[in-house]
Amino acid sequence: MTGWSCLVMGAGGFLGQRIIHLLIEEKELKEIRALDKAFRPKLREEFSELQNKTKLTVLEGDILDEPFLKRAFIIHTASIIYVIGVTHRESIMNVNVGTQLLLEACVQATVPIFIYTSTLEVARPNSYKEIIQNSHEKEPLENTWYAPYPHSKKLAEKAVLAANGLTLKNGGTMHTCAVRPMFIYGEGSPVLSAGINEALNNHGILSSFSKFSRVNPVYVGNMAWAHILALRALREPKKAPSVRGQFYYISDDMPHQSYDNLSYTLSQEFGLCLDSSWSLPLSLTYWIGFLLEIVSFLPRPIYTLTLSNSVFTFSYKKSLYSWEEAKQKTMEWVGSLVDRHKETLKSKTQ
Repeated sequence: MTGWSCLVMGAGGFLGQRIIHLLIEEKELKEIRALDKAFRPKLREEFSELQNKTKLTVLEGDILDEPFLKRAFIIHTASIIYVIGVTHRESIMNVNVGTQLLLEACVQATVPIFIYTSTLEVARPNSYKEIIQNSHEKEPLENTWYAPYPHSKKLAEKAVLAANGLTLKNGGTMHTCAVRPMFIYGEGSPVLSAGINEALNNHGILSSFSKFSRVNPVYVGNMAWAHILALRALREPKKAPSVRGQFYYISDDMPHQSYDNLSYTLSQEFGLCLDSSWSLPLSLTYWIGFLLEIVSFLPRPIYTLTLSNSVFTFSYKKSLYSWEEAKQKTMEWVGSLVDRHKETLKSKTQ
């Protein structure tokens, strides 16, 4: 199959832009279509510099805009993550479950390959007491929570995998697969950025909310690489049959640790430290969360506590970047956040 095109949905996001940078190196690729609701001017400039390698078309619009599809292979990373008090449940459900409508549009647009970025949360432990270590695809795991993000992603993933083998308008066949990342960290991570900036404004003290967790997050470069490998496999006749209609957990060689410890590891060089003040026992925190959920002061605090304090790790086979490489790259970026903060403080005192 020569002269192929690929549409990356959510290309302006933390993961999507990294996929673009790796995708640009693929052989026989005639066009990349980068789709998102909006692109930052700096990212537009960055993408324009890639034009000398292959045609890269930046598109602003909705994932359901059918004219953008046009027989391209699709990597679908677009979604909305739930933030308490900020994101409406309906918004999340509309974007993530809208994948079903997108699949129907892909049939009409004769899209032969569809790769979906799912989430570890579709298989998340349903209790903080549930310990899962070095799990894999053959172990049956399913999240039973109805929190909007994991529930909508689960429905979307099932729709994508069920669409494998659909007959396209031109008589061809659609082939699909899904990738389930661990928590993704790395340069540009909005979650890490928020945590680091919060600490910088709090005397260098990092919030401690998940010290009981034991997880193995994945570096953004390795997560992007997983999409490239999935795309290659679906394009290769010998490998494709074993990949079609399957999901894959994506992790790397990062040592298993808590989310709190990861933040500390990446920032301790710059003087940041974990909050050492006394905190409530986890069991008591759960009871308080349970009471708050009953009286509706907070939406689903029990799920958030479970998500942040589980022992949930997965095995891995290979990665593009080692833990040491990923750590170094991420620490350099954290250093830039610290320098920016210092410049901001300096400008305020002048």
